[in-house]
Amino acid sequence: MISARFMASSHWRKSQTRFHLPLSNASNLMKPFSSTPTDSAALSSSPIVELRHYQLHPSQCSLYMEHTTQSAELRKSLPLAFFGFPEMGSIPLNTAVHLYHYPGGHSERLERRTVLARNNEWKEYLGDVKSCMIKQKSEIFVEARQVIDYHAIKGLQYWIDMDNNVTRCCNESSNKGIVELRKYQLKLGYDTVPKFLEIYSEALPSKLRAAGHPTTELVTLLVSDVGSLNTVYELWKHGGEYCGFQAMEQSRQASRGAQEWRKGIAQIAELADTFDTTILRATSFSPLR
Repeated sequence: MISARFMASSHWRKSQTRFHLPLSNASNLMKPFSSTPTDSAALSSSPIVELRHYQLHPSQCSLYMEHTTQSAELRKSLPLAFFGFPEMGSIPLNTAVHLYHYPGGHSERLERRTVLARNNEWKEYLGDVKSCMIKQKSEIFVEARQVIDYHAIKGLQYWIDMDNNVTRCCNESSNKGIVELRKYQLKLGYDTVPKFLEIYSEALPSKLRAAGHPTTELVTLLVSDVGSLNTVYELWKHGGEYCGFQAMEQSRQASRGAQEWRKGIAQIAELADTFDTTILRATSFSPLR
């Protein structure tokens, strides 16, 4: 018997190929979606994002970070998009939160992780940090096309490319930026995620037009594919040389005056079971920071 979890995941993937924004939405804000049918070969190579949580022993965090920083270049070969720790919020403290973006999908993930697992330096690193970890968790997401196609949204690949092409020469201690992870746990149902994306896509432009802080930007929108289904994450970046917390608060205040966004959130609230946020501090080697 086919499981409900598999059917729900498959239903959402299929919905991406047929979901279109209403004509009432401003055409200059969103690009049209592809109507090309998705076959099994294309599906296997569709880009994916892996979100990992490693809960650490509080007394071992410094040791873990020492070894992890030293081996950062090996981790980036996966490739790494973000690495950081919670400052406050729903994710427990002393949890390493990392994101990986695989343009080639599951096959690329398997290939890259297999190559890394054979690397002697990586094996040595794992031996050094294994005792630091209490538990590990991995989930697979996809970036929502409705958001990534919006001209102001860069997506995770942008930060990986920037990290590869730019030499970091600034003083990392001057980086006051934060990353905000906002989680929507939606109700069960085949149509819940497509409805969320439709509402969110219509409401988002008004929030982005609001007079928030110039350093605030939406990095990506992630939808669960393997793990806890019907989960959506917003990933926002605030600040830099300017205080991230102040930038976040200024942008939040501005968004409350965006009427289309307020209306959209009210509709989304009816689709969601829970909503929570976590503020993350990026490490010095994180591409997104």
